[in-house]
Amino acid sequence: MGVSFSTCSHEHTEVFSETRSEDIQHMANKRQSRRFFCQLLTLFLFLILTTSVIIIEVGLSHLPFTWIPKLWKDGTVQILAPLAKKPGSYDQYFVEYPYEYHFIINEPNKCEQQKPFVVLMVPVAPHNREHRDIIRSTWGSESTVLGKVVKLFFLLGLHPGEGAEQIQQQLLQESREHQDLIQSDFLDCYKNLTIKTMVMLEWLDSHCSSASYAMKIDSDTFLNLNNLVNMLLEAPKDNYITGLVECRAIVSRDPTSKWYLPVEIFPEPQYPCYALGLGYVLSLDLPRKLVEASRHIRAVYIEDVYLGLCMRYLDILPTYPPIGNYFNVIPVFYNRCAYSKLIATTTYAYVNHMWVWKDFKRPEPFCSEER
Repeated sequence: MGVSFSTCSHEHTEVFSETRSEDIQHMANKRQSRRFFCQLLTLFLFLILTTSVIIIEVGLSHLPFTWIPKLWKDGTVQILAPLAKKPGSYDQYFVEYPYEYHFIINEPNKCEQQKPFVVLMVPVAPHNREHRDIIRSTWGSESTVLGKVVKLFFLLGLHPGEGAEQIQQQLLQESREHQDLIQSDFLDCYKNLTIKTMVMLEWLDSHCSSASYAMKIDSDTFLNLNNLVNMLLEAPKDNYITGLVECRAIVSRDPTSKWYLPVEIFPEPQYPCYALGLGYVLSLDLPRKLVEASRHIRAVYIEDVYLGLCMRYLDILPTYPPIGNYFNVIPVFYNRCAYSKLIATTTYAYVNHMWVWKDFKRPEPFCSEER
């Protein structure tokens, strides 16, 4: 029995060994086939990718851009950023920034002395003394709102036309009278609004960073400072910009449009989110960050769009205001009730701003339901 058992066990072991050997060989063959398939697939994908890159580079080699593929917080993927590689016929859509501009009229110590909560920056043409005087006599006359200090400055460049020397002398006299002019040595024209905005940010960073907020507001705009300050009392202290926020705005491809940008300059069909230029508010940590971002994004002439591009570079989204009708790019017809519920609205050229302000400040309820 012992021999028989031993023989039986030996035969079983031989059969098992042969079977195991076949299985191992089969598995090895499968692994080799799988490895060969993976190598083939890798080579195939590499060829596709290489060919695609060559096709894209050849097809887009005429565009004046640098590749910057990036996924942004607003969900868009930017394939090309407006960073021109070479000068040419597209220069008319860019402005000369960054550049070392200088302040020739300045108020460098006002913020340190008065420590404002919010600084109002009003871009205005050098020759437009009338707009400045109206603002000084209306909403710009309020220096304390809800217990918070408000400071007003007018931002301007050099007069580009005839009579520049005479206007400059008038500005120097106006500055001595009011101490609220900030002037830099760029030509003041519509195309240079981006320069004007970036110079404003430089000034805020250098001379007013101790304030909490700044508001850029156009000179033809009505401003309700009470609502502005009240909103800012609850606003974030950093990475904050708000106003009339526009997202997914379509890029104008109409050459007759005031805001035309050809696809060679900005190939994306929509702009990133940005706050419209009629009036936007920002926390005072942002000026330095935006100036730094501007060194990476070539400056297009549409200033609010350009700030949106810089914000996207920083991966910071604009904040929608807490109430939707706070900022209005289409003029709101004046009545006390409507104006009591907004922060800023553009106005029609025929509006008597002095009368509106006097009526708005009457010590009576704004709306009939408040009576």
